[in-house]
Amino acid sequence: MQLTTEERGVLLAAARESIQTLFAKKNPPVIDFKKFSNLKQNAGAFVTLTINGHLRGCIGYLSSQKNIFETVCDAAVQAASNDPRFPPLTREEVGKVNIEISVLSPPNPIRSYEDIEIGRHGLILDEGYRRGVLLPQVARENNYSIPQFLTAICEKTGIDSFTWEHKPLNLYTFTAVVFSELGRRRRTYEPL
Repeated sequence: MQLTTEERGVLLAAARESIQTLFAKKNPPVIDFKKFSNLKQNAGAFVTLTINGHLRGCIGYLSSQKNIFETVCDAAVQAASNDPRFPPLTREEVGKVNIEISVLSPPNPIRSYEDIEIGRHGLILDEGYRRGVLLPQVARENNYSIPQFLTAICEKTGIDSFTWEHKPLNLYTFTAVVFSELGRRRRTYEPL
């Protein structure tokens, strides 16, 4: 899926407005779908929140019955308030947080580990009752090789780190359109 610069800006602004509704009496963001009809499509999306380069929350959906706009708004609120790895975002942190959005392609099963392209593919590992996801940028940001990426997805899923060496994993790849506020001219946001 391709998103224009304007559509990306709309999604980033909507994610920020959605987070702000947690702290102030504001209406949820709205969109003119006549102007931004591309954002009516259904797609999975993740919203990643960082402060000074450190992860502060990340939640998303591999697929969604909602349109991209609604999916991003919901994921932003969930990342700010319900990531079990972190306490909820505070009012003081809202102005410091950087928002990154990943709009996902549908997942595809892989036949061989060699099908994985570092920096292009994210991974979904589905092993029975355990499921883990790593976005494409994780491998790039950490300079992972394919073996390191496979080890990381096993660890994220909660199975033995080197399970991939002993048996074929039930793996899927996906791509993502990734963009953030830092990728645009960064605005200063005042605390609410």
